[in-house]
Amino acid sequence: MKFPKFVRIRQRFDAPVIRDIPATTEAEVGRMIEETGLRPGASVAVAAGSRGIVNIGTIVKHTVAAFQKAQMRPFVVPAMGSHGGATSEGQRRILEHYGIQEAEIGCPVYSDIEPEHIAETPDGLPVYVDRNALRADHIVVVNRIKPHTDFEGNIGSGLMKMMAIGLGKQKGASYYHAAVFQYGFERMITSVARVVMEKTPIAFGIGIIENAYDETAHIVGIPKADLERKEREWFGEAKRLMAKLPFDELDVLIVDEMGKNISGTGMDTNIIGRRMQDFEAEPVSPKILRIVVRGLTEESEGNATGVGLADFTTRRLVDQINHRYTYINSITGMGPQKSRIPIFFDTDREVLEAAFSTIGMIPAAHSRAVHIRNTLHIGEVAISEKLLEAAADRDDIEVLGKTEDLVFDDTGGLAPVF
Repeated sequence: MKFPKFVRIRQRFDAPVIRDIPATTEAEVGRMIEETGLRPGASVAVAAGSRGIVNIGTIVKHTVAAFQKAQMRPFVVPAMGSHGGATSEGQRRILEHYGIQEAEIGCPVYSDIEPEHIAETPDGLPVYVDRNALRADHIVVVNRIKPHTDFEGNIGSGLMKMMAIGLGKQKGASYYHAAVFQYGFERMITSVARVVMEKTPIAFGIGIIENAYDETAHIVGIPKADLERKEREWFGEAKRLMAKLPFDELDVLIVDEMGKNISGTGMDTNIIGRRMQDFEAEPVSPKILRIVVRGLTEESEGNATGVGLADFTTRRLVDQINHRYTYINSITGMGPQKSRIPIFFDTDREVLEAAFSTIGMIPAAHSRAVHIRNTLHIGEVAISEKLLEAAADRDDIEVLGKTEDLVFDDTGGLAPVF
């Protein structure tokens, strides 16, 4: 098959960025300590653990440092629902992958997968919270605020979600995802999070907003009293800054890697335009006919949740799958369809031939295709020759070189885009 030629481009996005992460983090935490009246000697549970957040190890480390400078006694708890195979040790290991380990951050890490039942929501949903966090004088949640991969709303993945699903551990996460079928994601998250704020010693949250180049754009402290309102405001900013593919209509998207450190669904559904979530509408754009995903990141530890969003994959990725981790995560999230294994072949060349042969009457060489590293890093991508003319007329795209053929090795393996 004659594949299209590709050329590398750089997308220009509005991208505020924080240059001094440690100083900004400590300043915001210090401001919150003073504003919320936290006192020396108090214990503080710092809840962390969401995947794919750039600088998360540094942000947690300096959140801890700010509490220690205020003569408080911080410790960290994982707040990640069912991740890590829904085990205490598995969740501790995920934190270590993020650079959040006792020797590095200078405080204890307490991981216990069994939560405590503390109350019920007005809808009758049981509310579960990490038992170690409940023993602290104060709880502070640290998380990125961004659009969720499973639903469209005015609140997404952020501080409210961490209080509900993250601190609820596997037991809470499983129950809440089941409740989504009746109540919807946004109602479920807000109702559970409100009870957590009412019944537990939540003090404030540290919200992280990233720009389109996977850089930290804002770090903001939000006191409990303003948390829901301010998170909705920052959600709007996160949505504005979010990256997107350079074109809305594609015949083929080639993704070099997917993984839990990239998105909860392996590939960000907001980027690829596929949600596959029961009772939720599909995104309006982009519209991509065929998606190929080639590999799974090491940080995923075999969790391939979201592989079913692709049409084609490689035997290499399939062999990387830890089925236990994947199935626990998919069943807990009530999304087994997203973990179906797509059509796969032994080599990248075979996979791409299959994908390009299923786009209709369009010759592969003349197709609209984009090649990306993953859905987190799309500031620089490669586009097919067919798209080059349209790119040349846009001031938000810089063409970086000349068109070149896809490069395969002797075994049929495709060279990564970057």
